[in-house]
Amino acid sequence: MRGGDGRQTGIFSYVSPEKRVPKDHPLRPILDMTDAALREMSPRFSAIYSPIGRPSIAPEKLLRALLLQVLYTIRSERMLMEQLEYNLLFRWFVGLSMDEEVWVPTVFTKNRDRLLEGDIANEFFERVLAQARAKGLLSDEHFSVDGSLIEAWASHKSFRAKDGTDKNDKGPDEPTGRNVEADFRGKKRANDTHASTTDPDSRLYKKSKGAEAQLAYLGHVLIENRNGLVVDARLTQADGFAEREAALEMVSELPGGRATLGADKGYDDRLFVDGLRASGVTPHVSQKKASAIDGRTTRHAGYEVSQRVRKRVEEVFGWMKTVGGVRKTRHRGRARVGWVFTFTATAYNLVRMRNLVTVAT
Repeated sequence: MRGGDGRQTGIFSYVSPEKRVPKDHPLRPILDMTDAALREMSPRFSAIYSPIGRPSIAPEKLLRALLLQVLYTIRSERMLMEQLEYNLLFRWFVGLSMDEEVWVPTVFTKNRDRLLEGDIANEFFERVLAQARAKGLLSDEHFSVDGSLIEAWASHKSFRAKDGTDKNDKGPDEPTGRNVEADFRGKKRANDTHASTTDPDSRLYKKSKGAEAQLAYLGHVLIENRNGLVVDARLTQADGFAEREAALEMVSELPGGRATLGADKGYDDRLFVDGLRASGVTPHVSQKKASAIDGRTTRHAGYEVSQRVRKRVEEVFGWMKTVGGVRKTRHRGRARVGWVFTFTATAYNLVRMRNLVTVAT
């Protein structure tokens, strides 16, 4: 018998979102790890909120919602609010009841900026990393590092002379406006004399010879070699020295003891190698023709292992750019883009830890 196609506009439901989500859903272990980290961060949340006034969005719910935006590649916070309106899985993960009202997008963004000022992304990253350490998932001896270009939310047309001499690229008689024609041929443009009017913190940079120069930042991650988990993540302005400088900073914050660091040929630099050795770290960098390391390092079997394993760092950037949405950032300013970059690295760790724990059990 064929069923009817009628619609019932109103209904009482006694089934909670908790019961609607399968027991083996992949979000469940991620939620457990997230909630454990957020409980430990409760004193930090209390410190950045006033004890009086009208209650704002709970920071725990705010962070869970932002985590969903990364995990499900939702391109805007306005679309995230739309999903929370009718997606029962999202409501369950964030902690909203079936009938609870969803926040206005602008209010949500305003509350998110408060977490940026409190440096919550780094705190959340460290709390999740501590769980990985407690589970024995981290190596404290072997690491790999790399950097990748993060395209800024700014166009080439916004890259203007700081002294205002190129307000109109087409001449004084051409119309001006929001999206006028622009011709950059034959015009020298450099970071010393020009800056983006949209995102002044971004810089014109190209990662390799022959590549197109872009307004961008550089994202850096340091992973441990046992399971490929990110142990440090940071964002800098883009220049030719940023990758090596960021790597030395991240290595200097590692726990004491001998360690190795795998990296590609871009890190085969005498100053960088000497800096690693001064920190007690053995440089397992890929060699150039005129290399800063020699057979005293490369003759060991561990060097070959580091060269093979260091490529796992590309998996991190691949996930963060395709799933996490940081290939072209949706934010402006180094502080905000850096916050999102670190938060996305935390999301990657949560997914990786879920997979590792699932395989182990």
